[in-house]
Amino acid sequence: MTTGVRRRMGVEERRQQLIGVALDLFSHRSPDDVSIDEIAAAAGISRPLVYHYFPGKLSLYEAALQRAADDLAERFVEPMEGPLGVRLLRVMGRFLDFVDGHGPGFSALMRGGPAVGSSTTNAMIDSVRQAAYVQILAHLGITNPPARLELVVRSWISLAESTALIWLDGRRIPRAELELQLVHDFAALAAVSAAYDEEMAAILRRILAEEPPEGPFAELITRLIGLAPQEQSS
Repeated sequence: MTTGVRRRMGVEERRQQLIGVALDLFSHRSPDDVSIDEIAAAAGISRPLVYHYFPGKLSLYEAALQRAADDLAERFVEPMEGPLGVRLLRVMGRFLDFVDGHGPGFSALMRGGPAVGSSTTNAMIDSVRQAAYVQILAHLGITNPPARLELVVRSWISLAESTALIWLDGRRIPRAELELQLVHDFAALAAVSAAYDEEMAAILRRILAEEPPEGPFAELITRLIGLAPQEQSS
């Protein structure tokens, strides 16, 4: 009969374990409500040992947020294959997977949580937004975006953030509908900009030319046409 022997973790391995434990707790409850004692208990170590690896709760919190930020940024990575609308729909599916599974953690990342206003947290948030921005431009095949396109893409990223935060409060809209709506929001922002600028109009025409009849952007056009007043026959 053999007895189990607890393996001693190395310094970096233990740090990564604590970050994972903290992130899991922060994903289900507000970081403000999670104590060092709870993190220590979940990790199976003593409270003083937590402080051996992290000088305080804030440093552990920021490390957990960094992992969440890296994960969230990766959600925007998508193969450059197929129509843009379908690609964005897959991206929004992964984005809302993260939001749905890490509700309090996502809110803490976007709102700052205990580290609100800190330069570290602000840098994390900016890195996620920039990663998303770069990915969307890559899908558009544009490296030097005109001013209006930059405005559209950055506005859409902010809209996706704020929409997700509002949706978390009750989840009153079915998730699949919200994913599609966010893709439609991108098309709508681009269309409004195209109405004012020929360069944006050319970009939008190219996007729509590659869109299949059953694609998300084509569906939006059909829905909008359906809202137009119908002529009454005499």
